[in-house]
Amino acid sequence: MHPFTKLYFWLFLGVSTTGFAQPRTDSFLKNLLATNQHPVFKKVMQHPDDYRLQIIYTKIDRDKDNKPSFTNYCFRVDSTEYFNPASTVKLPLALLSLEKLNNLRNLKLTKFTAMQFDSSYSGQTKEWTDKTAQSGYPSIAHLIRKAFLVSENDPYSRMYEFVGQGEINRSLHAKGYLDTRITHRFVRMTAEENRHTNAVRFIDESGKLIYSQPAAYNQDPFDFSRTARLGKGYYVKDSLVREPFNFTERNKFPLESFQQVLQSVMFPTSVPARKRFNLTPDDYRFLHQYLSQLPGETNYPKYDASQYYDTYVKFFFMDSLHHQLPKGVRVFNKVGWAYGFLTDASYVVDFANKVEYMLTATLYTNSDGILNDDKYDYESIGHPFLYQLGQTIYQYELTRKRTHTPNLKAFVMPYETRQTDSRPLVKDVDN
Repeated sequence: MHPFTKLYFWLFLGVSTTGFAQPRTDSFLKNLLATNQHPVFKKVMQHPDDYRLQIIYTKIDRDKDNKPSFTNYCFRVDSTEYFNPASTVKLPLALLSLEKLNNLRNLKLTKFTAMQFDSSYSGQTKEWTDKTAQSGYPSIAHLIRKAFLVSENDPYSRMYEFVGQGEINRSLHAKGYLDTRITHRFVRMTAEENRHTNAVRFIDESGKLIYSQPAAYNQDPFDFSRTARLGKGYYVKDSLVREPFNFTERNKFPLESFQQVLQSVMFPTSVPARKRFNLTPDDYRFLHQYLSQLPGETNYPKYDASQYYDTYVKFFFMDSLHHQLPKGVRVFNKVGWAYGFLTDASYVVDFANKVEYMLTATLYTNSDGILNDDKYDYESIGHPFLYQLGQTIYQYELTRKRTHTPNLKAFVMPYETRQTDSRPLVKDVDN
């Protein structure tokens, strides 16, 4: 059997055997969540099916040698129930980009090397410079910064073009993330255009070519046998189409896979070897820094800290009144929001109180059932719920007794200090 055929045989088998799976709910987490009496939180918890709510709380305990162990508690977790992953897929794309660089085994290529994107097929665009980068050029490192700090969209599309659609999906499936698929950029393109990816080149400081990657085309098939349709209508420009929106061929990233990918970044030896990415110690330090660094601490890009406040992409701590994290807390996470879905996977560290845990959740907030109308319930339902969820778990963790106090010094990062200069602030990015 051809390797690709074998891969998709097992992918099909994995999908077919999970098609009848029941959502997993653990009584411990259900009872813990029931202690929160906030009106918005109770409303969602009383109708979790309507909100397509899924939650994974990961309790972390250390032994006497500081080795962590992980216990997952779930609420309505079901890999067969579709949610739109939105920007959460930027996390695996960042890891695959670093992994591809490492696999090239070219000492002149690093995540900081300048790169340029050509236009090689219809719908594609060039990107030869980047004014927000200190070097003036795109690089894998700078794309990751922008994708993590405020969740910019263009960096994701560029990493998609560097890795290539076929390689993205083959790599994720080979690592065991079988029910995950990445089919498109975050720009409007046809399915055929998304199968084509740009020619890319890396250059040195003098502009001399170091490495050239030709344009690519993905010939591998996708399994779209499980349909995903949501809502009662959607807009195409100014016209309302009165039928469910079809997500069947869109990106898919189940919540369990999302949690596992983040865990593989924060605690690589805690997941099976095949689920890890080929990253260097410096890659891990870089990822840890920019998963947790705040926009206002960052010099390149120089984001407007009033617009991109500390908790802008920290949903479990995004209080409508206070936009700052509790003193001593850092959140290593990735979020996504689109089509009424809000999703976050976080590793939370409270250095002051010696607390650590993971929390991953998604919910759907679209009471009118119409998509693409920009009328979602993010502010009235989504963000308040996720904040209350985050507080419920955080407050529990503050009081939870541990046999061994964790040593968290491995996650103390060398964050930047914002410099004062005349460069304009970066505002209103597409995310």
